[in-house]
Amino acid sequence: MTRTMETCATPEYEYGPECHPALLAQKWIPHERARVGSVRRFVRDTALDWRAAAEVADIAELLASEVVTNALVHGGRDAPAASSVRVSVTRDGELMTVAVRDRCPLPPHRREPGSLESSGRGLAIVAALAYAWGWAPHHLGKSVWFQLVAWPAEAGFPGAPDASTVRCTE
Repeated sequence: MTRTMETCATPEYEYGPECHPALLAQKWIPHERARVGSVRRFVRDTALDWRAAAEVADIAELLASEVVTNALVHGGRDAPAASSVRVSVTRDGELMTVAVRDRCPLPPHRREPGSLESSGRGLAIVAALAYAWGWAPHHLGKSVWFQLVAWPAEAGFPGAPDASTVRCTE
């Protein structure tokens, strides 16, 4: 069952000094559709580096692609041409959160495309495959995020290699 939390705070921004994710990776990309592939690789590589199961990395890659594509297609209509999109991946316990921050303040809109339409299914895919997803406004736009159970304790996954790891790419 997917939990949708459309109006709660983005997990990425809930962390204060006493509560922060064990791991953080982030990537800034220019507002160019050609950059979606680099985000897919970044999210997948991060999940695998942090020892998530390959199936989780596959799902994270797919969902990140959908959310970033939405940000680049719909999230920048009113954004300055020089704006960028931030993609962050965090781990907190068994949850991996991927958040995409763009400069558009409008909420994401889930469509019901016709059977012959070639687009409009991104958020439905996110809702179907994510443990939870949602969005939150911020002073320069919004963040759309999803969570996956990447390291379930009962499955015995080894988890992250080092809780102090921070990964940033340009």
